[in-house]
Amino acid sequence: MSAELETDAGEAGGVAQGRGWAARSGPPGAAGAAWASDVTRPRNGSRKPNRMAAFIFQLLAAIGFGISMALVVPTLGASALAAPGGLLLAGGRIAGMAGTYLLLVTVAIVGRIPALERAVGQDKLIGWHRVLGPWILILLGAHAVLVTFGYALGVKSGALHELVVLITTFPGMLAAAAGLGLLILAGVTSYRYARRKMRYETWWSVHLYTYLAAALSLWHQFATGTPIVGHPVAIAWWASLWALTAGVVLVYRVGLPLVRTNRHRLRVVSVEQEAPGVVSVICKGRHLDRLPVSGGQFLQWRFLVSGMWWQAHPYSLSAMPTANRIRITVKSLGDHSRSLADLEPGTPVAIEGPYGAFTKHVRKSDRILLVGAGVGATPIRALLDDLPAHVDTTVILRGDQQHELVLRDEIAQKVSERAGRLHEVLGPRAEAPLDVSHLRRLVPDVAERDVYVCGPGGFMTSFISAARQAGVPEDRIHYEDFSF
Repeated sequence: MSAELETDAGEAGGVAQGRGWAARSGPPGAAGAAWASDVTRPRNGSRKPNRMAAFIFQLLAAIGFGISMALVVPTLGASALAAPGGLLLAGGRIAGMAGTYLLLVTVAIVGRIPALERAVGQDKLIGWHRVLGPWILILLGAHAVLVTFGYALGVKSGALHELVVLITTFPGMLAAAAGLGLLILAGVTSYRYARRKMRYETWWSVHLYTYLAAALSLWHQFATGTPIVGHPVAIAWWASLWALTAGVVLVYRVGLPLVRTNRHRLRVVSVEQEAPGVVSVICKGRHLDRLPVSGGQFLQWRFLVSGMWWQAHPYSLSAMPTANRIRITVKSLGDHSRSLADLEPGTPVAIEGPYGAFTKHVRKSDRILLVGAGVGATPIRALLDDLPAHVDTTVILRGDQQHELVLRDEIAQKVSERAGRLHEVLGPRAEAPLDVSHLRRLVPDVAERDVYVCGPGGFMTSFISAARQAGVPEDRIHYEDFSF
């Protein structure tokens, strides 16, 4: 059985217009009391994205790739190419330089560069990372194979024997082999089938070793890399690339999080149950209204207690911060999220971010539709805090059962304050699908609105398809996929 509810402008509690049930009424729960009536307050907010940031990054990456390949040319003399195995060695060196350069680019892509994060969004950056990842493995694998066979032909020995000789006698080769092994491990665990079988904590730990893999390949590159050794310009170029990449990681993955953690001094105040398996974690801190965050963004959260301190997880804010309070609302989906219910007051918290492009800045018009399924309503709730007051706002909340409409009362109040419209759709997706006909019936002018959607992956895929069929332009459909 399915049910729908619509809350019109001015209805604080809501009036049932669907079948089978009535809306709850009354004030938001205790977890939302600090934010429910806090509509306008000064805050810094995140900077508006610079649309040129992505283009500039891609242009510089392409120019850098061209320079890196050009610096290999001086090592490809005619006599070297004509020697036994010369062509294989040349191909291997080109592949090695190309693979190493792309490795540095991928590290920069996930280096949390603020301008790039704001312009693109982390899900799209991870998409770039996934596209480049297989090429890195192919190129570095080809480098190892071609160089081994090239040297084997040159000295007229077997390839396996030559591989052993290279690893055991050439400086940095053993480290390079270990680094390649770590990259292959990270690549294998990135495939969706393998990823689904792994705990997030295991996957995250494995990917930390890619930094070690990069460091190991650095030693090999400068110790035995023919296109580099003895070539001052190449040495200066590659040293600059490595230094720049390391600087990005140290500044944005280490330095900035440490500065913000120290500045805001977050500690857990309370953990409130919002629904079965869903809790809000409320933290107290300093100057949180100065945190450069927009509604819809997320932070990486690290709770500094035994068993949790070493791992950071992405959770969206479920309300805009006040001067000294900040909140996330999380559904129990794994070991880490399940552990949040047991956090004790006073637990110190480290943060990294904010990140994400699911914000007011990407809208193209002053009419929007916000769609949240289950715990996907949490960034929707924060967006309602942050959108300009004049924006015409319609909200759809989706859940199999009533208790799955996370933060429903707070969202209803916010929509009422904005004189907006709230639709609540209950029931299994097979019985109450948000397909194109249903969407047009709920929101007749959907094609003229910016559409923000957040929820489980399957729901987002089907809803985005319905929005496209309903005539919503591609550049007005906004979402971020956190399934990476």
